[in-house]
Amino acid sequence: MSTASLRARYLGDTVTTASPQRLLVMLYDRLALDLERGHAALTAGDRETATEQLQHAQDVVFGLLESLQIDAWDGAPRLAALYNWLITELGSAIVKGDLRRVADCRKIVEPLRDAWREAAASLAAAPA
Repeated sequence: MSTASLRARYLGDTVTTASPQRLLVMLYDRLALDLERGHAALTAGDRETATEQLQHAQDVVFGLLESLQIDAWDGAPRLAALYNWLITELGSAIVKGDLRRVADCRKIVEPLRDAWREAAASLAAAPA
């Protein structure tokens, strides 16, 4: 097997065996990475790569929004509103090549990612 196919298999196995909490953290990790890469590409003047990265970030946020169960907890409607804001900001950042909008998204996403990571770790450490 090639290195690429082994990597793809490993990633596939990781996703299919991950807990829902771990999957959420993985999505936030990828979202943060997409934003970081998109910001770096815009800074370097590479609009094509920036657009790819920011569109993927937008896709991740759409997935997070679609999977959000609004009736599950009181904070869900506010989180949905935040996801919608991120989608709008990312769309504007793509169209305008706006570094500030990407930076604003990163300021929101990175602390959320860290909070979800802590919550997932707490759940994993809790006795069954």
